Amino acid sequence: MSLIESFFVVFDLQMLSIIFLGVFSGVMIGALPGLTVNMGIALLLPLTYSFQGIEGILLLLAVYCGAVYGGSITAILISTPGTPASAATVLDGYPMAKRGEAGRALGLSTMASAFGGIFSTFALIIIAPQLAKVATGFSAPEYFALAIFGISIITSVSSQSIIKGLMGGALGLFIATIGLDPMTSNMRFTFDSIYLMGGVSFIPILVGLFAFSQGLISFEEDYRERHSKFATKTISAKIQRVLPTWLDLRRVFPTYLRSSVIGTFIGTIPGTGGDIASFISYNEAKRWSKHPEEFGKGSPEGVSAPEAGANAVTGGTMVPLMTLGIPGDGATAIIMGAFMVQGLALGPQLFSDHPVEVNSIFLGLMVTNILLGIIGFMCMKLFVRVMDVPRRILVPIIFILCSVGSYSVNHSFVDVFVMMGAGIFAYILMKLDFSMSPIIIGMILGPMAESNLRRALTIFEGDPTIFLTRPISLVFIIISLITLFFPIIKSLYKK
Repeated sequence: MSLIESFFVVFDLQMLSIIFLGVFSGVMIGALPGLTVNMGIALLLPLTYSFQGIEGILLLLAVYCGAVYGGSITAILISTPGTPASAATVLDGYPMAKRGEAGRALGLSTMASAFGGIFSTFALIIIAPQLAKVATGFSAPEYFALAIFGISIITSVSSQSIIKGLMGGALGLFIATIGLDPMTSNMRFTFDSIYLMGGVSFIPILVGLFAFSQGLISFEEDYRERHSKFATKTISAKIQRVLPTWLDLRRVFPTYLRSSVIGTFIGTIPGTGGDIASFISYNEAKRWSKHPEEFGKGSPEGVSAPEAGANAVTGGTMVPLMTLGIPGDGATAIIMGAFMVQGLALGPQLFSDHPVEVNSIFLGLMVTNILLGIIGFMCMKLFVRVMDVPRRILVPIIFILCSVGSYSVNHSFVDVFVMMGAGIFAYILMKLDFSMSPIIIGMILGPMAESNLRRALTIFEGDPTIFLTRPISLVFIIISLITLFFPIIKSLYKK
């Protein structure tokens, strides 16, 4: 009976319109560099006060799913990830666009995003209590081992040199230590700066490394074209086919499935997110691929894996939120406020006290991901028109979006200067064949690894063997060592 009621709630014209507008708005927010998923949800949270029932909750969920997908659009077209979760998509999406396959890359990413979201929603519906039990079994040693596993994939996402990748990862870990000590609150590397006491803001660094630096490179290329007798080849923005071919789908389907499982599982672990899931999914796709040499040069699996993994997180994060009242990431922490506004107490009692609302959320999330695919394919040709914009117009737009996005994080001009400094530094590193992904991975996972390492040692009285005596952490550490040293051993073996 509750399922039938939920069906009429979700498939009401007003509710469908709200979900459609939420997805479309989310895609636009995700596609704009510097505007994060959390920022978009936070901006729309006040609107939930004017809605009745679960309309406001489904609006925020639609924005959440749309924004995670939207980041891949600019990542593929102009090598500028709209969200941290789409940073891994740049590695193969942009090379595909450069060789005239922008439509193919967008089609694969759209299909992967919809597949990952739908898969994780089924997981949420069917096995939510079991996945929640697994997540609640994690403590400080398991979180530390998971972070180490994430850091270990640096060797796989490094562009040319493994040593340069490790150097970039170390730089990211160092940046993550700036600010107040998480355990003692002592100042570290702040140089008596009030700004650095809170740590270096992540969003300006991300925008600088990926967007501002790419703008500088585009400016340089445009300058060379205008002052050279030989014009360089421009990127073709024509789409020959909107939907992926049957051969492409058959090739990437195992990647869709594997990455969706990874993303759903990581989403159920509180404190993780789409950025971690996308890089791990990318690494596993490369490990299992029959053509690993294509990764970084425009591999279909390289585009599909991070998108399926990142979007599968959206359903996974709802597992601990709905069953335990624990937000899986920053976005669901904001969505948690929408539940409170509607008087819905999160936890096991939610399923028994409000079955109609729970089933409506399940159905609404399913409809959201279906609409995500429809909107993505409908607007794909519009998205690709970005490629036709001349560099002399596109580059200033990128610089303006970078500045506005960085300023809007904390309403501080210091963040804008940090973004510019990071962009110039990244421009120099890219000229030296460094990859930016290891720096981001180090910054994302550094705080998680440090805090859980110290917390575990404090709880277990400084005994380091605790990481080897707990089965889950031991498995993660073994996988981490294999992941870290396999590319090194492989390269030495080839030599």
